[in-house]
Amino acid sequence: MATSNQPVDLVDGDVVQSFARAALLAALISATAYVSIPLPVSPVPLTLQVLFVCLAGLALGPVWGPVAMVLYLAAGAIGIPVFAGGNGGIGHLFGHTGGYLWSYPVAAFVIGAMVHRGRTLRELTAVSIPVLAVSLVSGLTLIYGIGVPWLASVLEISLAEAFVLGAAYYIPLDLVKLAAAAAIVKSGRIETV
Repeated sequence: MATSNQPVDLVDGDVVQSFARAALLAALISATAYVSIPLPVSPVPLTLQVLFVCLAGLALGPVWGPVAMVLYLAAGAIGIPVFAGGNGGIGHLFGHTGGYLWSYPVAAFVIGAMVHRGRTLRELTAVSIPVLAVSLVSGLTLIYGIGVPWLASVLEISLAEAFVLGAAYYIPLDLVKLAAAAAIVKSGRIETV
């Protein structure tokens, strides 16, 4: 009896490539967590993570961008030190910065959906500046919209106090991060999957 050794494709090559890019962005956001600057006026550290949340949505779209963020959250939840300041563990997902962390997949989805207008990814250099701006500001608004109320709940303070502690100090630098994400996209240095 003759047997055949035919190769079998268990997973489509595009899926493997997309997953690899999602894992790469999860690794990049993990690396940026080590660049964490504590501010004496806030319990929320200053990081570069918002930049990579934006890049995940832009480069990977509304499906794989959130996958990258979920990979990042899963790595941190199991104890890998990928959260701000090189911390890890599931407790960080429920601590004072947990709302910001949980918002990352949602923000990546919204940015990806607005820029790509569906699952089919568009050429990023062809996306207009107004579309980029609105999508990135919407993503940032979601991050604050989830993170600030969470912070208020955990610290048992008012929303206004939480906004001051968890957003007001960060908005100017986060707008610079959004501009950097748009500049990276418009420079052609990042491609869609």
